[in-house]
Amino acid sequence: MHRFSERLLAAAEANRSLVCVGLDPDPDLMPVSGVAQFNRAIIDATHDAVCAYKPNLAFYEALGLAGMEALKDTVSHIRETAPAVPIIGDAKRGDVQSTNVFHARALFDYWGFDAVTVNGWAGGLSLEPFLSREDRGVLVWCKSSDPGAADIQDLAVAGEDGETEMHHRMALRASEWNTRGNVGIVVGSTYPAEIARTRAACPGMTLLAPGVGAQGGGLAAAVRAGVDENGRNVIIAASRSVSYASKDPAGFADAARRVVLDMNERVSAVLAEEGRGWC
Repeated sequence: MHRFSERLLAAAEANRSLVCVGLDPDPDLMPVSGVAQFNRAIIDATHDAVCAYKPNLAFYEALGLAGMEALKDTVSHIRETAPAVPIIGDAKRGDVQSTNVFHARALFDYWGFDAVTVNGWAGGLSLEPFLSREDRGVLVWCKSSDPGAADIQDLAVAGEDGETEMHHRMALRASEWNTRGNVGIVVGSTYPAEIARTRAACPGMTLLAPGVGAQGGGLAAAVRAGVDENGRNVIIAASRSVSYASKDPAGFADAARRVVLDMNERVSAVLAEEGRGWC
């Protein structure tokens, strides 16, 4: 059994990349009409330059049955084209334990995702159907990348160790839930100081930092704040800035590749500065 963290590290080392491409098809932005065609082109152009792919389920659900078929095609194409690259199902599911049994079955067994994002609002026991799957990653949503995140996530919450923000308390709880070594944390790249604080509190856990690019997250700051002591274990996720780099139907995939390669160069430069470059 290979854990998600092991598969992620292997893909990162093989492709010399900490970059994850979010596959979020928006018909209003896509330069071609077919979602599956669009995703296949992005995957074909970037599969040797990423550490993971991250389809956000909302974009497919909004398209109904056709969207679900496109997601199925997308997952299959990644498995065929880049079998060593993990797939993160960005679902942010979270409910009572009995319902999460079925969320976990859907995301892990039907869709076959290597990892999923979850909402831990109902507590650790509720997440047990996810956590019990030791070979899959469970990425707990702590700090959103959007500017409205502070409304709730920055509220002070009391604990035995004093008061801290809700998002940080959630990260600390996620660390406690990580008894099987398969739990990670989601902190938006738009908050590098919070990424650094979370990394310090959870030194060995995988950290997903979404929001680089279109949402304003700074790549270099997120890398410096998010890497572990070996310069790995952070997932720098970009979606719109990659997929919609060009509106040219004939050249959008090549443009996406250029963006990813540029991101890789910038990541590698930061790692080299920190003395944690690729072997």
